[in-house]
Amino acid sequence: METVVRRDALVRFGYALSDATRTQILLSLCRGGRYPSDLADDIGVSRQTVSNHLACLRGCGLVVAIPEGRRTRYELADPRIGHALNDLAGVVLAVDPGWCPASDEKECC
Repeated sequence: METVVRRDALVRFGYALSDATRTQILLSLCRGGRYPSDLADDIGVSRQTVSNHLACLRGCGLVVAIPEGRRTRYELADPRIGHALNDLAGVVLAVDPGWCPASDEKECC
């Protein structure tokens, strides 16, 4: 596996968190390994959507797939990812709520 510099690792992490579904998948995996069908049911999206996002998260190096017979379980690639997510979630930022609504296409800082 290619080792990425710190900047590239943060870019990948940021890209993964830029989508609400990927963020929810990562938060769910903080509680332990999960199967895609269970993630889809919990998050309320299709299995195909979860599969696509899991492929992205694997590509970013944030999750790993663990074959278990005919099923595949996913978990965080490193327990420190869960700690980082919890730390990020605990940060409170003072932002203008009108600046970056989730449905808006404009770039946020």
